Amino acid sequence: MDRVTSMRVFTRSASAGSLSAAARQLGMSPAMATKHVNALEARLGVKLFRRSTRRLSLTEAGSNYLEACLRILADIDEAEAAAASQRVKATGLLRMNVPLSFGSRYIAPLMPEFSRRHPAVRTELGLSDVQVDLIASNWDLAIRIGHLEDSPLQARRLGDCKMQVCASPQYLMERGEPRRITELSHHNCLSYTLSSMQSGRAWLLGRDGEHAVEVSGNLIANNGDALLAAAVKGQGIIYQPHFIVSGALERGELVELKLDRPAMELGGIYALYPPDRRPPAKVRVMIDYLVEAFSASPP
Repeated sequence: MDRVTSMRVFTRSASAGSLSAAARQLGMSPAMATKHVNALEARLGVKLFRRSTRRLSLTEAGSNYLEACLRILADIDEAEAAAASQRVKATGLLRMNVPLSFGSRYIAPLMPEFSRRHPAVRTELGLSDVQVDLIASNWDLAIRIGHLEDSPLQARRLGDCKMQVCASPQYLMERGEPRRITELSHHNCLSYTLSSMQSGRAWLLGRDGEHAVEVSGNLIANNGDALLAAAVKGQGIIYQPHFIVSGALERGELVELKLDRPAMELGGIYALYPPDRRPPAKVRVMIDYLVEAFSASPP
């Protein structure tokens, strides 16, 4: 019997815990699925499954063989996808999860040109500062800003992003301009609740966040634009990414503070996608487009 098909029957059966379920997934009869597994066991000379009336379970030999089969089948699928890649067209719904402020400013304005280039792709933008589980929530792609945590997700860097400590000229005229990071303790500091580098009680400064400065303020928020609006009106000092404050700095609505220690290195801007060896064409073309766009005009 075809050994590759037998491997597929075996891996599907191990995942589903049932030969009949694997047979349905692969479009064959339960009897044929059983023949494939029996042929594998006969060829290998070992039992791959313990069989009960309710569910299959792997033997030790079956567990070891499963790992090898998954690698082999993934290589076969990748080779076939690579051979067919030139005729694969980007189509279908692309679900992309993006931080709210960054998405509104930098991703949404890019979508008309992307749609012109790839008219067969429909894009759903999920704008939220709360990080979601891509795989569990069925997102194809996410934009993340900062230092990435270890995860099975694949990542591609789109650009850099720095933090800045800013306040309005009005606020600085009324309260004075701090020159040392320790002086921030005497100011009204407006904090972003979803950041690990700041809270309503402390901000981490220095390139590696080595200086924890006690702060307090009369506003905290889970969105950078809300803090920006308050700072522009003179309510207090904010500690936000460049893409949030750049426009206000250019217009003179905010001033970057010249402190004795730098802001913490935020990390980069990344496109994350599930750990497929070869992601779908719709994901690849979106990532390539974002890399091109941000190379020409960095956030």
